Amino acid sequence: MQNWFHIVPKTTGLSLYAWLIFCLLPFYFVIRLSTFTEIIAGVLMIVLFFAVYRISFIKEGWTVYVAVGIELVISTGMTLYFGYVYFFLFLAFFIGNIRNKAGFVTLYIINLITALSSAGLGFYMQSEIFTMQLPFVVISLVGVILLPFTIYNRNKQEMLENQLENANEKISQLMVMEERQRIARDLHDTLGQKLSLIGLKSDLAEKLVEAKPGEAQNEMKDINRTARLALKEVREMVSDMRGMKVREELLHIQEILKVAQIELYVHGNPQFTNVPLLVENALSMCMKEAVTNVVKHSQAARCDITITQSPRAISIVIEDNGIGISQPNVTMQESGIQGMKERLEFVNGTLTMDSQKGTKITMFVPQVVQHMKKEEEA
Repeated sequence: MQNWFHIVPKTTGLSLYAWLIFCLLPFYFVIRLSTFTEIIAGVLMIVLFFAVYRISFIKEGWTVYVAVGIELVISTGMTLYFGYVYFFLFLAFFIGNIRNKAGFVTLYIINLITALSSAGLGFYMQSEIFTMQLPFVVISLVGVILLPFTIYNRNKQEMLENQLENANEKISQLMVMEERQRIARDLHDTLGQKLSLIGLKSDLAEKLVEAKPGEAQNEMKDINRTARLALKEVREMVSDMRGMKVREELLHIQEILKVAQIELYVHGNPQFTNVPLLVENALSMCMKEAVTNVVKHSQAARCDITITQSPRAISIVIEDNGIGISQPNVTMQESGIQGMKERLEFVNGTLTMDSQKGTKITMFVPQVVQHMKKEEEA
């Protein structure tokens, strides 16, 4: 159920002022051409209706159905006695917010039959009053027919979007946990054995330092070599953590788009040759940010990634068929475009964006062949 501040509908095609008119209008129908006793009875019915209507939003279970029953009785009385048929619109909005399908269908049918029957009988009993407001009565009855389905489908869509967002957050958390476990395993495998070896050789060297100084010196050399080897392996491991290659990032992108129900089509070869790891890392991070924008803002059903490597340059084009991100509520900072531009500028690259039909992001980095044999040997 909706909170009290959601009772006035926001997406039914009517403004807040129109709904306020519907709230004040019954008092006009009650006051005009009525005796003092009728006015008191009518005002009490109106106050009771809104009180019960408020209760129906904050309660659950059988109380809701009892409240709706009271509201139906009051709506029928207001229609037949005072010619005010518009309370059925409030009931239509409330019924649209019921999540239980059986309860929704049951109350929808009851409200529709009651509204049509009351309006028809009202025309027979007070034809003059109903004839004067015939267009508004017809519009109200159309609202009673369509409004519950509109509200019900909108709430269902919002619930699915929230579930998808929660699923994406859980996936991100699982990926972080998996990466932490991988780092822990790598550290254990890299340092555990060698630190244990260093500890044993240190104990042995301590015992031999006075009795056999030569052997103790050899053990110290072994400790030195083992420590250097461990340091080299840690550096290589950190380098691998910092550098995500494009083909590896594509695997993560594929999983993210699959969860978001967006089809991915990859054109070109993501396996680069003679490309520095720094350049690949910048491109992969920009790809990740661009695909995140596709999932968050584009509402697309398809995403195409085209990868091209030539002797002079590398280009990656990410294109979707959605609504784009050039929206007033999406700033350059929120979409990450500025961050992507700065990353590419660091490797002398550029980024261009076109949002006329979907969103098309083109990343361009000039190809600089660098041989890093010395660093790899070190």
